[in-house]
Amino acid sequence: MAEARKEAETVTFNAVDQLFQKTSLKPKDIGILIVNCSLFNPTPSLSAMIINHYKLRGNIISYNLGGMGCSAGLISIDLAKDLLQVHPNSYALVISMENITLNWYFGNDKSMLLSNCLFRMGGAAILLSNKRSERSRSKYRLVHTVRTHKGADDKCFSCVTQQEDSTGRIGVSLSKDLMTVAGDALKTNITTLGPLVLPMSEQLLFLATLVAKKLFNMKIKPYIPDFKLAFEHFCIHAGGRAVLDELEKNLQLSDWHMEPSRMTLYRFGNTSSSSLWYELAYTEAKGRIKRGDRIWQIAFGSGFKCNSAVWRALRTIKPATEKNPWMDEIHQFPVDVPMFSAV
Repeated sequence: MAEARKEAETVTFNAVDQLFQKTSLKPKDIGILIVNCSLFNPTPSLSAMIINHYKLRGNIISYNLGGMGCSAGLISIDLAKDLLQVHPNSYALVISMENITLNWYFGNDKSMLLSNCLFRMGGAAILLSNKRSERSRSKYRLVHTVRTHKGADDKCFSCVTQQEDSTGRIGVSLSKDLMTVAGDALKTNITTLGPLVLPMSEQLLFLATLVAKKLFNMKIKPYIPDFKLAFEHFCIHAGGRAVLDELEKNLQLSDWHMEPSRMTLYRFGNTSSSSLWYELAYTEAKGRIKRGDRIWQIAFGSGFKCNSAVWRALRTIKPATEKNPWMDEIHQFPVDVPMFSAV
């Protein structure tokens, strides 16, 4: 427990220290705190640990989200959005992380050993605000959040489960149905998101094929909208190579679009809910973010959940002025990723 707390402190305090340094804010300025970590939920909570370390104010609105899997980062963003709509002139600090120390699997069950190969330590701190005065220096504006939960279906509910194996050792079991479940959750999510972001021409094509299939029983494939017309950049949760391969095919994305996700998986592994922010940092470090660009973040998590967040860049991000985990080695990427897959 002591080592797990030390890991949590190392991840969160370093991320938050850098955030305060970048923004020149003081800890007392934070009015909303949301922390998400799926597997490590000590008492006192991680949010209390942060409040104690930074001596945050006594009336802070704090939440600690646990057991919500890799998609919890976007759930935290959605929660922060809702809170900022009712608390004017506020700053919301969102911290997304996962803890490895107490969640390494020491048994021999293959479905549980897989998580040892994929998951790594990592974390991110994100600052959101509804202050008009902050617009001039903000990077992005949150445009949409769409959440999909398939937990009512037993197969979806049990495809990622923390449990004991036959010898009593605890681990996270990944079902063979994971890819099917993820694909189904994605379809439901983009059905809601599509009308919000796609141009009318793509919506009409999708509607036409749907009508032909449902009303006239025509044997045609459902039309897959071209989301490249709606977004310039894609940050897809780096859950595993097979997940990225499947989304690349289904969304008809190019290697360039998939590069941030693949390089994040290669360099940092699956850092759970924080992976989306490593991917966005990669895109920034490459100098790809221009003013007006639209970014789609897609995350999958146990339960089973698929969540989306859509951002619009308020300014061009200049890599030379932004410090992030990629800056010291960004010139080395992209690299040729070995062609192997565990999922």
